[in-house]
Amino acid sequence: MSVTVSFTATLKKFDEQGEKTGWNYIEVPVGIAQELLPGNKKPFRVKGKLDQFAFSKIALMPMGNGNFIMPVKATIRKAIGKQKGAVVAVKMQVDKKDLELPSEFAECLNDEPQALAHFNSLPKSQQHYFIRWISEAKTDPIKAKRIVQALKALSTGLGFAEMLRSIKKQKADQW
Repeated sequence: MSVTVSFTATLKKFDEQGEKTGWNYIEVPVGIAQELLPGNKKPFRVKGKLDQFAFSKIALMPMGNGNFIMPVKATIRKAIGKQKGAVVAVKMQVDKKDLELPSEFAECLNDEPQALAHFNSLPKSQQHYFIRWISEAKTDPIKAKRIVQALKALSTGLGFAEMLRSIKKQKADQW
């Protein structure tokens, strides 16, 4: 049985923090993170509620000092009506359910052995970034575009962050 923890946290936003620049997040103190998953210092997924908004499959990421952070996307902030500086009630537990590989992405990976091999060599957390990014596409054309971008990146040995930087650079070069 999973442990459920409850606490309050303040919504924060990274100013200049590498790939996390501009992220909104809450801090999960080391004691609470250890209650959830004793002895763990690696990213892991949680589910629960921020105020009354239910969430699942969100990664808690270590910050190096024992504390973890949980990104809080715009959709969640909008649903709870809160922004940076606001206090939120947090209730969470470890989410053991894996993200499901979108069928279209799985089919394409099977047709690209090099991309599949690289994808399978990535840590679960990195695989989840790709899966979530593709799954959250709001239209079929955007989903197809993301699958193509992911396959191209994976075929050349890129991870998720490197792929995003590459896409951003391509857009900048087009201007």
